[in-house]
Amino acid sequence: MKKKVALLFGGMSTEHDISCVSVCGILENIDRRKFETVPIGITKGGAWIVYKGSVEDIKTLKWEEKTVGKTASDCKKEFNEAMSEILDSDIVFPMLHGKFGEDGTAQGMFEMLGKPYVGCRVLASSLAMDKVYAKKIFDQSGIPQCKYVWINREDYEEDKDKFIKKAIDALGFPCFVKPANCGSSVGVGKANDEKELRNALDTAASFDRRLLVEEYVDAREIECAVLGNQRPIAATPGEIVPSKEFYDFEDKYKTGTSYCVIPAKIQADKLETIRKLAIDAYKALDCSGLSRVDFFLCKDGRIFLNEINTIPGFTQISMYPKLFEAEGIPYKELITKIIEAGLDYDKEIKELK
Repeated sequence: MKKKVALLFGGMSTEHDISCVSVCGILENIDRRKFETVPIGITKGGAWIVYKGSVEDIKTLKWEEKTVGKTASDCKKEFNEAMSEILDSDIVFPMLHGKFGEDGTAQGMFEMLGKPYVGCRVLASSLAMDKVYAKKIFDQSGIPQCKYVWINREDYEEDKDKFIKKAIDALGFPCFVKPANCGSSVGVGKANDEKELRNALDTAASFDRRLLVEEYVDAREIECAVLGNQRPIAATPGEIVPSKEFYDFEDKYKTGTSYCVIPAKIQADKLETIRKLAIDAYKALDCSGLSRVDFFLCKDGRIFLNEINTIPGFTQISMYPKLFEAEGIPYKELITKIIEAGLDYDKEIKELK
């Protein structure tokens, strides 16, 4: 019998639009012989809709127009319908990037409902989403990272000059500023002097309550896709070649002028080291299902972990599926393997009980 998959997309994060593009790739390529899909969209305002329209309207974001003019009673009815579909599904596939989807909040809801779901569990999701606390775990696990400092927004606003001096003394220029809990390079800025650092911190503070500053390293950006639960596998790493100073939100999702090279054109021993570090980082956060692990490869040969993305972009041209395609696992088969990993994890947990 076909498994019923509730596909959640959209969401209330800054990565709402990216989620809509990612879910279209799954809807267009999932193995219909094995799976029945129920798309459930979450609007930017938080309304839930069991979506029955065209995939094209998801790509163009026209699907959200269905909520215009809806009363509170209408929205409540549709939310109840969406929850009923989730409860009736065999597994939930949350293609929700960023906050309220990739950070453990949605995963906690699935746990409370007792529903199997795709991807990392609550703890791994929340840790990976918070760059500061992920770095603390990686430090404890001996995984090499760039130097960094961080601060809570409230403390930063209380004495901006003090923290800016601390960051300059520790890291120098240039440096990168990031909100701790945003993905897809949202709110990320490069600072070449004190004025740019202050502006970048103020921008990051508008996105999150924890701010991260990292040292700049002259490095290539290498990405590694990981799949599985207790015994994960890592694909051969690929390289992102940015079209400008760094691979930002605009270049990832708007201009698209960067390109990837698979496998990355680096020494074989470096490729293997990155694969091993990717699995080490995956296990350090107790990840499951899937994640994309990003690295910096410096000119002097040093390798630094950048971050883990537990719900990476999943269009046919996204790095995660392209890396496994290069390993001989085509897009459709990869979707099946990810869903099966979610079902397997749920089975393992129930056997423990």
